[in-house]
Amino acid sequence: MNKEELMLRKRLIELSNQAYQRDIVTFSDFLNLNELNILHTTPKDQFPVAYETYGGYDTAERQMVAFLPDALCYEYFYPMKTVIIEPLNLNFSESLTHRDYLGALMNLGIERSRMGDILIDGQRAIVFVKPEIADFIADNLTRIRHTTVQTKIQEPGDISYEPKYQQIKGTVPSVRLDTILSVAYPLSRSKLTAYIQAGKVFVNGKLITSNGCHLKEGDFISVRGLGRIMYEETIAATKKGRYMVTVRKYI
Repeated sequence: MNKEELMLRKRLIELSNQAYQRDIVTFSDFLNLNELNILHTTPKDQFPVAYETYGGYDTAERQMVAFLPDALCYEYFYPMKTVIIEPLNLNFSESLTHRDYLGALMNLGIERSRMGDILIDGQRAIVFVKPEIADFIADNLTRIRHTTVQTKIQEPGDISYEPKYQQIKGTVPSVRLDTILSVAYPLSRSKLTAYIQAGKVFVNGKLITSNGCHLKEGDFISVRGLGRIMYEETIAATKKGRYMVTVRKYI
């Protein structure tokens, strides 16, 4: 673990201690997959209180951590807003990508840790952000590439979003990480193994470096550079001892 990772672990432990000592809920910034892995692999006895994570919607990749004191008996809300970004005039808008939106937001001087996932939903983008930067984005983001845009701020609970996916069926010799990946991504086993061993594969937010990791139905797998899938279910076993499975590949 390098210096930055050790500092993050220390910060998370500090937030947990604050929640315990002050008897209040404390929140982190948005964490990426590597940072969430640090959270999940920190020994539980380092945290004096329990924690939960959330990123604004059920399958969010970038998430905040909420540290919860034992005496907590009331409802709490994650400190986040959603900024909706839309072309001012659809007739003169470009086809903008995730990179375009992220680049425009970063050019405003906003730290990545202040922003969660950026969802592309047709001609608009939905961005989960810390509340203190929502108005700043709304006031200052007026153009992305050559497209003039408009923004509005909403509560995360007011957003209706269903991630689009392709359902893929395939047969595998076993329900292991590498074989499930091969159903979704038409790559050789050696290339998929290279992704896993290079630390680019996360299962439910945890870094996995072993090909032989056995998956459970409903597990989410994120592969840096390739995207995200969910191992949906095993439909049946064949007479030759193979398994028919379905995988959701998010698009």
